[in-house]
Amino acid sequence: MSCTDRIIPCALDEDIGTGDITTDGIIDDALLASAAIIMKENAVVSGMEVVRRVFLTVDPAIQFEPLVRDGQAVQKGEVIANLTGKARSLLKGERCALNFLMRLSGIATLTRAFTLAIEGTGVVLLDTRKTTPGLRALEKHAVRTGGGKNHRFGLFDGVLIKDNHIKASGSVGEAVKRMKHVVPYHTIEVEVRTLGELNEAMLAGADIVMLDNMPVETMKQALELVKGKALTEVSGNVTLENIRDIARIRPDFISTGAITHSARAIDISMKLTTIYTKETP
Repeated sequence: MSCTDRIIPCALDEDIGTGDITTDGIIDDALLASAAIIMKENAVVSGMEVVRRVFLTVDPAIQFEPLVRDGQAVQKGEVIANLTGKARSLLKGERCALNFLMRLSGIATLTRAFTLAIEGTGVVLLDTRKTTPGLRALEKHAVRTGGGKNHRFGLFDGVLIKDNHIKASGSVGEAVKRMKHVVPYHTIEVEVRTLGELNEAMLAGADIVMLDNMPVETMKQALELVKGKALTEVSGNVTLENIRDIARIRPDFISTGAITHSARAIDISMKLTTIYTKETP
């Protein structure tokens, strides 16, 4: 079972608990309705499949009709999906579904802004592991729909030697040496903060060097030293305001946690559009 398969029932249980007191008290169980999911601001959509799965988990009889696809830019006021089913079921799934959609669309929208800022430079935008616990798979999907690329998913699928690894092992060179002994055929990335650490990493045979929190002028020197010998990634204090300047010096990658940890949720609503009984044609 995937994390997404687990998180949807958990999220619904968190919201509905023992039952929706208000909905069950007001709305007859036999009442049917149609609903529309409506954008309340311009955005890039992400999370349509998880919305579908939320509603079908609440009630498998709900009919969900997406009108847009993930990665599509939409306008304020646009209807992006229609639903039909029991009114009770639609209202019980509403908040959980929209919370996912708002969060993921926010990430996709911010990612799109970052990718547009470096368009034409050839530099690839990467995400990080700075994600909401339990939502990493969904949030990394949102990054992709926004035009970014995923860095490693977790600690298990990529080597990234960071400052604390270096401190614990004694030096950049020693840390790289140990990893090469453990996983000799694996791509090894190491974080460096100075030109001295960069030289150590290169001598030790690192495949990718992450230039972390370096001033732009130092980055330029670092890129000249590395050219043709390893791939380069720039990270640390990357913003929409400075990413274009960083991209102009042509690292291979720029990574930023901001696209996941600082994305603002997009305002999206669901409105019942038609109320009818089973006898209504």
